[in-house]
Amino acid sequence: MELDFVAGLLARIPPDPRLEVPPGDDAAVLRPTAGRRTVVTVDMLMEGVDFILGPDCPPRLVGRKALAVNLSDLAAMAARPEAAVVAVSLPHRHGDALGRGLLDGILELAAEHGVTLAGGDTNSWDGPLVISVTVIGSVPPGRAWRRDGAMPGDLLVVSGTCGGSLLARHLAVTPRCHEALAIAERFTVHAAIDVSDGLSLDVARLMQASGTAAVLDLTAIPIHPDAVVMAAQPGDGRSPLDHALADGEDFELVLALPPEEARRLVAEAPTMVGTPFTIIGEVVSGSGLAARAADGTVAPLEPRGYIHDFGA
Repeated sequence: MELDFVAGLLARIPPDPRLEVPPGDDAAVLRPTAGRRTVVTVDMLMEGVDFILGPDCPPRLVGRKALAVNLSDLAAMAARPEAAVVAVSLPHRHGDALGRGLLDGILELAAEHGVTLAGGDTNSWDGPLVISVTVIGSVPPGRAWRRDGAMPGDLLVVSGTCGGSLLARHLAVTPRCHEALAIAERFTVHAAIDVSDGLSLDVARLMQASGTAAVLDLTAIPIHPDAVVMAAQPGDGRSPLDHALADGEDFELVLALPPEEARRLVAEAPTMVGTPFTIIGEVVSGSGLAARAADGTVAPLEPRGYIHDFGA
């Protein structure tokens, strides 16, 4: 039964000239693009932690998200997506249908971003669905965006809007790969990160890697309408701004650029890539985060977001 299941999956993967040896052998052989560096990232999603299967969360969306979160990491490095390998641990119950649904979502998003599926591994067990995707990208030598290059005086820019992702957007991730590649060709970016765990938390990580601090302008934070909806729910007790700063799973890009480059990006992005970018603060000397309120007062800002608990 396993052989038939795997054969059915392999038959759905389109051929790609980047694969010298395609899926189905002991390992795939990828033809590297001449004159480019290889970028590798991996992410694991677990049922009950990252998603809950059900009518609003079919396997197709889980497969799509599993690839999307990795593509978001490539976007944060300004890397072009190339190939992916997928490992899944399928529950014994309905495992066949789950596996086929996962592949539907993976192939759908892979086609949008020019990713070839190079292979992977399938297992079954009595536990929940677990899927791990490794994505390979490429970037010109010395051109990868990193977290450690932000400089005092840089402006911080974020794509899109933030907050309220748990209403549904966390399953419909839009990795900013196309935007990143276009920006990398036209603008000087000193540092970058994607917003996976929370805007304030990920900005703090960017600053820590760079040995700098940041002041965020609270009135400038672009708030998604979903954050407003969540804040209005009975018992929520949080403001839309709080959701935008701490919810996570937005998978937007935060970039640190020289001031003139940041302002030009904000002006040109809507027509250049179809996605708005907003200046949300500045990089300063020191460490940590601070927030500037509407009246101009500046106070320390505690980074908040999602952090895995590994226990003692």
